[in-house]
Amino acid sequence: MSDVGYASSITFRDLTLSKMLRPASRASFSLMLVAICGAVAGCGDDVGQRQPTVRARAAAFASTAVSSIGKEPFHFFSSSSFWNEPLPVGAPLDPSSAAVVGAFDEEVAASESPTGGPTINTTSWSVPVYTVPADQPTVQVKLENAPPTPALQAAWSAVPLPPNAQPAAGTDGHLAVWQPSTNRLWEFWRLEHTADGWQAQWGGAMQNVSSNPGVYGSEAWPGASSYWGGWASSLALVGGLISLEDLERGQINHALVMSVPDVRAGVYSSPAQRDDGTSTDPLSLPEGAHLRLDPGLDLAALHLPRLTLMIAEAAQRYGIFVGARGGSVAFYGQDPIPTGTEPYAGPGGYFEGTSPAQLLASFPWSHLQLLKMSLHRNRRGLRRRSKR
Repeated sequence: MSDVGYASSITFRDLTLSKMLRPASRASFSLMLVAICGAVAGCGDDVGQRQPTVRARAAAFASTAVSSIGKEPFHFFSSSSFWNEPLPVGAPLDPSSAAVVGAFDEEVAASESPTGGPTINTTSWSVPVYTVPADQPTVQVKLENAPPTPALQAAWSAVPLPPNAQPAAGTDGHLAVWQPSTNRLWEFWRLEHTADGWQAQWGGAMQNVSSNPGVYGSEAWPGASSYWGGWASSLALVGGLISLEDLERGQINHALVMSVPDVRAGVYSSPAQRDDGTSTDPLSLPEGAHLRLDPGLDLAALHLPRLTLMIAEAAQRYGIFVGARGGSVAFYGQDPIPTGTEPYAGPGGYFEGTSPAQLLASFPWSHLQLLKMSLHRNRRGLRRRSKR
């Protein structure tokens, strides 16, 4: 989710060659690009004259893709953030791990059907991220239908929100604004543009993003509170997103975020700061719970679809945080609204012509483990969430 990644996302989406980007060696990929560009350039002078954009776009893709492979992936938040640190193989498990994961596996199995089951929210119920330049004009976003919160309203007094920005489809209306030049992030819940201007019902703002752990607290902004944030857990919206840059690179180098329908009520686990759970089942997952795939599981032997394997590798190396209560078990892929494209659907999309539920049907849910929890009680959020 870097400035480069977002700025070039339309170029990558326009070219089906982007789907060929895999975790291969720089050298082998460069040779492939040379062959592709050579084929485009050698199609005949008349073709080259009639289709100059094809040659230019192929060359631009080669330059951008090769340079992207040589760079470290962009990470929101500090390198020591719980989002970004790989898990040690021997990370301690919670005493309730087997029982809680067993109950969760039953919940997943009960939800699976040709039209249901775990999913990946992308073009609705996800998070569009608008990466803006230093000179982006600012607007006020009014805090509406929420208790008076002067510090949050002050943080939203001058937001570099593009005038054509669109929140995600669905009643949560999430949207994030990232300004690399100021190292600041703004995020919104139920954002809308009305006749009186922009307004949202909750969210947060964060300065010094590159040194923040990725959860709201007093250090996020002057006067900030642990009750801030677009998720009911106070985890930052962008932390666990599967970004378009992740998909372009073919690898997810951070932890994932997941919503769960039956979140435990009245209890949350660090790094979460609050909860909006409704389940009284002691085996339900609390918000903030950190799951991982068994590090001894041989993922290559499972022959998973490409995107499923990417998710499984991230779940094994970094883990999955329960960030929200939702209508289904769901991961979150970056909403592509800012790019004006739909890179997920169709035979050439990242879902490879199938549905998210079908992709996740082969995910090894029963091999998840619950890492040791640090539980806290009764820090209820300011509002109940409404999710599909």
